[in-house]
Amino acid sequence: MRVVALAAGCLLLSGVMLDAFQTIILPRRPAGRWRITRLFYLATWLPWVAVASRVRNAKVREQLYSIYGPLSLLLLLVFWALLLITGFGCVYYALGSPFVDVFNHSHRLVADMRSDLYVSGTTLFTLGLGDVTPTTYVARALTVFEGGTGLGFVALVIGYLPVLYQAFSHREVTVALLDGRAGSPPTATELLKRHAYAGGEVELIALLAEWERWSAEILESHISYPLLCYYRSQHDNQSWLSALVAVLDACALLITTIEGPQARQAQLTFAMARHALIDLGHVFHVEERSKEKEEVGLDRLPPEAFAGLCAMLGGLQLRLCGDSAAMERLTAIRMLYEPHAHALSDYLRMPLPSWVAEPKKKDYWKTVADLRTPLPERELKLYVSERSAAAHLEDLEH
Repeated sequence: MRVVALAAGCLLLSGVMLDAFQTIILPRRPAGRWRITRLFYLATWLPWVAVASRVRNAKVREQLYSIYGPLSLLLLLVFWALLLITGFGCVYYALGSPFVDVFNHSHRLVADMRSDLYVSGTTLFTLGLGDVTPTTYVARALTVFEGGTGLGFVALVIGYLPVLYQAFSHREVTVALLDGRAGSPPTATELLKRHAYAGGEVELIALLAEWERWSAEILESHISYPLLCYYRSQHDNQSWLSALVAVLDACALLITTIEGPQARQAQLTFAMARHALIDLGHVFHVEERSKEKEEVGLDRLPPEAFAGLCAMLGGLQLRLCGDSAAMERLTAIRMLYEPHAHALSDYLRMPLPSWVAEPKKKDYWKTVADLRTPLPERELKLYVSERSAAAHLEDLEH
């Protein structure tokens, strides 16, 4: 029995320490399907999705999804701590429970295990109560080692949280800036529409270059800390995945359909954004889902929608490639990233953006843009209001 406890304790301790190293310290994608963190998220995310998906209210459902990311981080840390306590407790029991405990006089199995787990817990959290004392040199050395492990565990947690939230904040700033440039939720046609002005090509190239760097940063940070993928944006109609796919859509249009100097930068941004999308799919092992989505052939842009898209872009006086193969080229490049986007969207429960923005009753960007060129009616209303204000001031003076 004690040999089994020793093997189980060593297995737990080595597994937790290796998993914590790969999750927190290792700056690359962790390998292995049987990692504790991966099994933890499989055991918690899927039931969470099953419960949240039954909620009919969209806002409440999205709120439940947004809670999972921060809550799972806390639960993961607690889970690691419990496994460490259990692992050291098993090792103590394998050594014959070498402790003097005033509450344990029977030395039975249950009593010994209670004392061992109590010593393990108080030592890991460095309480130092002194009510249970080791009686052998091996037990003393092991308690010192566990105390050091507890201090290291707390230090890792303290250093881990700021890194996570700094990466999250940096990601969300760029996503929020896309609101004024591509709408909310962002779409490729809205992005091109809002840059259809004199000198807009230069601004669009700068924007795509910024998103090329953003995609590289996402590739670096979210591969190292996949937990960040579960963190949702502050607004329900925004997400890092929808923003990434919208930029990929815009790049696909610029590469295959629209003529202009933006095509070169669109190629660079497309390559980096697609790389980040596919590698994040590998992290969550959704390759099979992407193959299924490719076989099913989910089409975000059917031919009739493509005709409307071209009509909208043509109305903006953008130069379109007028050949009949434009649709075929766009479909071919979409197949390079859309199955992976659908797979991640299905797993993370983050909706993908449409190609054409839906009309809104209140479009704040349009309101601000209209202020650039005042309409005669607006001038008349402004003139009337100014005259009324002036008359009111004259009445007050008299």
